[in-house]
Amino acid sequence: MSTNRTTSRPRRRGRLALAAAVTAAAALTAPVSQAAPASRAAPVGAEKPSPGAPGLGDPMFPLDGNGGYQVERYYLDFDWQAPKTPFEATTTIRARSTQALSRFNLDFGGNTLHEVTVNGSTAGASRAGDELTVTPKSPLAKGSSFTVKVTYTADPTQTRHRDDAIEDYGWIPTPDGTVVYPQPNGARLIFPANDHPSRRAPITFRITTPSDRTAVANGRLVSRVERPDGRVRWTYDSEQPLSTQLVQLAVGKFRLVDSEGPGGLPLRDVVPDELVEPTAAYRALTPDHLKWLEEKLGPYPFDRYGLLVGDTDLGVALETQTLSLIPKADLLGTRVDAERNMVHELAHQWFGDSVALKSWSDLWLSEGHARFYEREHSEQHGGDSFEAAMKTAYQNHDIWRRDFGPPAEPTEPNLFKRMRYDGSALVLYALRERVGDATFQKIERAWVSGFAGRAASTRHFVDLASKVAGEDLEGFLNPWLYGSKTPPMPGHPDWVVDPATSG
Repeated sequence: MSTNRTTSRPRRRGRLALAAAVTAAAALTAPVSQAAPASRAAPVGAEKPSPGAPGLGDPMFPLDGNGGYQVERYYLDFDWQAPKTPFEATTTIRARSTQALSRFNLDFGGNTLHEVTVNGSTAGASRAGDELTVTPKSPLAKGSSFTVKVTYTADPTQTRHRDDAIEDYGWIPTPDGTVVYPQPNGARLIFPANDHPSRRAPITFRITTPSDRTAVANGRLVSRVERPDGRVRWTYDSEQPLSTQLVQLAVGKFRLVDSEGPGGLPLRDVVPDELVEPTAAYRALTPDHLKWLEEKLGPYPFDRYGLLVGDTDLGVALETQTLSLIPKADLLGTRVDAERNMVHELAHQWFGDSVALKSWSDLWLSEGHARFYEREHSEQHGGDSFEAAMKTAYQNHDIWRRDFGPPAEPTEPNLFKRMRYDGSALVLYALRERVGDATFQKIERAWVSGFAGRAASTRHFVDLASKVAGEDLEGFLNPWLYGSKTPPMPGHPDWVVDPATSG
């Protein structure tokens, strides 16, 4: 079994990486069982405690996420046993209140709850749907640090289904273990969380497995410890904050394959034993994909990358942060198809991972960009014509607007339909035709550098594009993003939109 590479990369994010390492080291060595200090009595005139909001009011999922606090770090302790077998789990959340709290919510579903404590004292806990309401023994003052500990039995067979590109999500069983597919809001099936893409926090994973299994997760392998009972405890640190929809945690008979990318970037592929050789040739293309995208967008935004080859029948890949989940079928087919999926998920590390979604209505920014660069790369490496694909998308755009909503105004059942992919890449294509390639590249680089590590919205993108282009682009972009009819395509007066009839 290979071990995680420790190659340093001095040219990349030196001060930020050092600060992250210091923070992570302190977090990993801190005894999380130690309760945070009890909140002091509120002084006269202090804010009166009130319940935190049970949701953030997202247009797609109003109850996703929670108000009244900010998560500073998650600690996930999983005692994984065997495929499709429930196991004991503990999630410890270190948070800070943003208001005086009488109670607060966590998003949590699909598991058997045992106990909830706040600052070491048993707390009240009630569940309604996916909402876990926690009432601490004493109210929490505004600005206070607190620690929530939730013990439960996790069920690695819990999945949910969507009738769009997502299909099944949550825990995804494999022949000898499990992978997770948390997008859009399946992280709550894995652990209690503030489950919304705009809410990010670093995660420490501590996963105990049988000796013949390997556990993997986002970020860096911190330690592998063989216990006296023969089981193995794996500890990972996500290194950077991440959205809950981007969490990856997998167990199986894996081989860890280490290599290097541009500038010494550590690469770690996680591959089922029997798929190491059959997928090797395509997996070896990752350094070329990184180089190509870095030439377009600037430095890769994280400290490592790799592919997790999913031994499942699920036909959907996912941009889980620093460790993209790629179904085995994608890597056992044609090179063109494999590269399209690999580049798509890698592009997401800039769009959707580093620059997170402010709301689910902003999904077009993530999927549209990933599809844009996927198709551009594919055209240059033996795939179909990018322009022909965009012409076809233009032809269908009014129909997609009718059926799935405009690019930046989806409806919940149609969130991951074609409009958010080729239909949204078409908006970016139109912008490039409008401002020219040189200005478009400046917009793209300004977006991924200016909003790195933050959540950003469609409004942010329109404003930034206007600033970089030196002209107000709102009047151009808004009809593309929100209108019921598709605008003319700049530079292509011959392109025609099929009519969207009421039937």
